[in-house]
Order: sequence, then C-alpha cells, then structure tokens
Amino acid sequence: MTITHLLPFYHWIKAFHVMSVIAWMAGMFYLPRLYVYHCGAAPGSALSEQFKVMERRLFKQIINPAMIATWSFGILLILTPGVIDWHAGWWHTKLLAVLLMSGFHGALSRWRRDFRDDRNRHGAKFYRIANEVPTVLMIIIVIMVIVRP
Repeated sequence: MTITHLLPFYHWIKAFHVMSVIAWMAGMFYLPRLYVYHCGAAPGSALSEQFKVMERRLFKQIINPAMIATWSFGILLILTPGVIDWHAGWWHTKLLAVLLMSGFHGALSRWRRDFRDDRNRHGAKFYRIANEVPTVLMIIIVIMVIVRP
C-alpha cells in the first residue's frame, strides 16, 4: 500500500527522517556512556542525583521524541510510492536492525529506571559493551540503505 499524495513531499520526509535518526543515534550513543560514569557514583550522592537528571532529560527530551520521529518519517517513506522495492532483501535486514535498535532503546529505558531507583545491577564494563550495540546496528542499517546488498 502506498499513498501517492506523499510523492511531492518525498525529499522533505527523507530529510526529516535523516535528522531524526541523527538525533536518536546521538542519544543512543551518549546515554550508555552516562551509565558507565553513573556506576562510579555512590547511590544517593549529589553526583548520582545529577546523573539521574541528565539521563532523564536526555531520554525524555531527546531520545524518545527522536525515536518517535524516526519511526513516523520512516513509515511515511515506506508509504511513498517507489521508495522500496518490496522484492529486494535489504529492507528486511534494515527493518530487523531498526527493531533491534528499538529494543535496545527499551533496554536503555529499563536501565535508566534502575539507576533512578538506585537499583542498578550492572557494572561499568557491562555498559561499555552495551555502548557498542547501537554502533553495530547503525552500521548494518546504513549499509542496507546505501549499498542495498
């Protein structure tokens, strides 16, 4: 199913999609790094409380809206005639990677709530490794969209 009326707006939709992705990825790269540093702060300390504020603002004011915009503009792109060759396999891989990125977004949210409630169960090493997940997924997504193997 496509919506022909979207064709004149294709370039605008694509531009806003790319801007949304950039904002989403910036937050997805930075939040796990904040968690690494937050692990070094004693629960209840002024530093821990400052990290909680930073994490909440980053998540609520940047990451969440950027993800919603990314998905919204992405769906509009899919609905634009001629954007996707539904017989090509690249978009299946891209969609899977985007779904995994959204799942990682959910994990970041859960970990943020754990820090908020002083219930963090992971160490700095865990978050350093987790910090690589959005990078790997972004590489897959970009290759699928640009190279279309």
